[in-house]
Amino acid sequence: MKSTEEIKLEIINAGRRAVEQLIKVAKEDIIKPDPEDDISADRLKNAAATKKLAIFDAFEILNRIESEKEALSLSKNNNSVDSKQGFAERRSK
Repeated sequence: MKSTEEIKLEIINAGRRAVEQLIKVAKEDIIKPDPEDDISADRLKNAAATKKLAIFDAFEILNRIESEKEALSLSKNNNSVDSKQGFAERRSK
């Protein structure tokens, strides 16, 4: 069975792949170079909203990835228990 840390690292890697896909969505052209393609205003508005959502989601995922990586590194560093402090003092950090 995988440890919680291993599972979190897998989730982080999956999040990075998701961000790469969202970047592809954001880079895609809204208006294609085909002059005969008549695009309605609603369709343009929906495409722009989709790109905006993809960009915001990518930033949200990246922020969460960074906070989880930081939490993992802190938990690795704080595995040793300082016996001179009580439970409350250790948890207050």
